[in-house]
Amino acid sequence: MPQVETATFVSQILWLAVTFLALYVVMARIALPRIGEVLEARQDRIAHDLDTAASLKAEAEAALAAYETSIAEARARAQSLLARAAEERAAAEAGRRAEFDARIAKRLRGAEARISAAKREALGNIAELAGEIARAATAKLIGVEPGDDEVRFALAQAAEPES
Repeated sequence: MPQVETATFVSQILWLAVTFLALYVVMARIALPRIGEVLEARQDRIAHDLDTAASLKAEAEAALAAYETSIAEARARAQSLLARAAEERAAAEAGRRAEFDARIAKRLRGAEARISAAKREALGNIAELAGEIARAATAKLIGVEPGDDEVRFALAQAAEPES
């Protein structure tokens, strides 16, 4: 193995030092500054992206708050519209009910008037019919035809309650 020979040991160390020094100079002057620039640019880009993300997050939170506010306002408006519509419907219903009640009451009064008139007519007809029956019965039973005044008087006495 040539590395272990002591005769070439000094030249190997010399070349090792020259190579090390050359690599060190190349790394220190060229490669490491470029790597540092790349790392710094990356760090700047990351910081910029984080700032942008924070501002976008703030905008999103503001937009969300505005959205929730508008939703709450819309719900409140919808509730008030529903309440107003319910009140209007109830008022219209009450108006229709009052109109219907008035029509029913008018019909009821008319029906009661017709019933009362029919009752008076029926009672008048009953009195007339009772008079004719009483006149016919008296004529058949006794053979005498009573007058209108006598028939009315007899019917009036028969209609009076006994005391």
